[in-house]
Amino acid sequence: MTEIEKVVHKFEVKQKVGLYLGPILALILLVFFDLDPNNPLVTRTAAIAILMAVWWITEAIPIAATALIPVVLFPIFGVMSGRDVAPQYFNNIIFLFIGGFIIALAMQKWNLHRRLALKIIMLIGVSRKKVILGFMVATAFLSMWISNTATAMMMLPIALAVIAKLDENFGAKKVRKFSIGLLIGVAYAASIGGIGTLIGTPPNLAFIRIFQIYFPEAPDISFANWLMFGLPFVIVFLLIAWQFITLIFVRGEANLRADVEIFRSEYSRLGKIKFEEKVVLIAFALVALLWIFRKDLDFGSLTIPGWSGLFPESLFIDDGTVAVTIAMLFFLIPARSDGKGRLMDWHTAVKLPWGIVILFGGGFALAAGFEHSGLSNWLGGQLTGFSHFPPLLIIVVVCLMMTFLTELTSNTATTQMILPILASLAVAIKINPLMLMIPATLSASCAFMLPVATPPNAIIFGSGRITVNQLAKTGVLLNLMGVIIITLAIYLLGLYVFNIDLGRYPEWGNLQ
Repeated sequence: MTEIEKVVHKFEVKQKVGLYLGPILALILLVFFDLDPNNPLVTRTAAIAILMAVWWITEAIPIAATALIPVVLFPIFGVMSGRDVAPQYFNNIIFLFIGGFIIALAMQKWNLHRRLALKIIMLIGVSRKKVILGFMVATAFLSMWISNTATAMMMLPIALAVIAKLDENFGAKKVRKFSIGLLIGVAYAASIGGIGTLIGTPPNLAFIRIFQIYFPEAPDISFANWLMFGLPFVIVFLLIAWQFITLIFVRGEANLRADVEIFRSEYSRLGKIKFEEKVVLIAFALVALLWIFRKDLDFGSLTIPGWSGLFPESLFIDDGTVAVTIAMLFFLIPARSDGKGRLMDWHTAVKLPWGIVILFGGGFALAAGFEHSGLSNWLGGQLTGFSHFPPLLIIVVVCLMMTFLTELTSNTATTQMILPILASLAVAIKINPLMLMIPATLSASCAFMLPVATPPNAIIFGSGRITVNQLAKTGVLLNLMGVIIITLAIYLLGLYVFNIDLGRYPEWGNLQ
């Protein structure tokens, strides 16, 4: 049995176990426990949450199908009416994801993402260390805007072409360690890069919406706010990961260099930049600027007014409005290439991962159920004992838990399960909720050990050039580094960007 077959077999066993374990645990809780005698909805919601958690963790059925459970069980068990559950599946955060993804699909349709990636790699250089850095920078940059899966899929053939040429020139034995480092660098950069923007990875968007559900009076976390925190984090983490990878995989054979002609040849195949690429590039830059400058940017002595203030109801405009506006333009602007219609067509747009949209909705519905039933307040009461622990220790434990849990589970589903609990914990111990929810969200994207942890890991593992053992040995150390970097980031940068006062609990921090 090959390593890939072993991984598949373990996954199938996990699915079968989870399929029965979820309902059994939910029934045991319903029949034998009464969490709050004054409020039966607490126990019912907890049972539904356990069922969803087990099925999400084990992927007993497709995770998007599990996300539909609140539509069925919340009305049946009296937690929320169908009329109240349904809107959770379509809101401003969903539209931000849809608009952002359509923009990403336009980049992919006209091959702009490939042109940008090759240009970045050629600019950085062709020594072994610089090749890995170039691939990682290009991958991380693209992952900030398009899905990490699509980015890894695009970068893998380019990386394999480089490796094949080096094999031909220097022999496979000499190139082997470098090739492993290059492929691992692509996978890790795809995960790290997505952290940089709100649309870069689903857990970021899940956090924003769940935070809104629990703390509607809290200041809005805009695209610009997150970028000010996420971009420095990505740069620092990416450079550390690069140094770590090159330290392990780039040793000896100093004359082993990639031929720049490989990249020039790939770039020349794209031909001269087309009208469509230019328009998509301009729109891409425009949407980023509109996101960044939508709200006032306060730098202490300097405040840059946001453009939304030009409209009568500036608060009506959010990042989702911007994303969908730019996405709509692609359906209106004609393409100049023969027979190409417009810049975007619905045949391309339907490639949007609708399963993730439903998964978002299921997580948002679960969070709303926690809040509506009183389960959040009950959890808060049970978690008050954690107030005796230092906040730093709690943050480290949260990061460790999320990082290693998402090695085996969907990071989006796990984020949506854990964030409501962390919101209740933060309220119970009177620590700013952002101090727990943001590190958990970041940690969900920092699983580097196993092929099943993230799609980029699975993609490079599927190349057949990396073993599970090689990925795990490198990944476990980077997982631990991620915990340290995330903890430092929230204290050194997060306090300033998100206006967190460690000495005062925020007025908006009470559960609704």
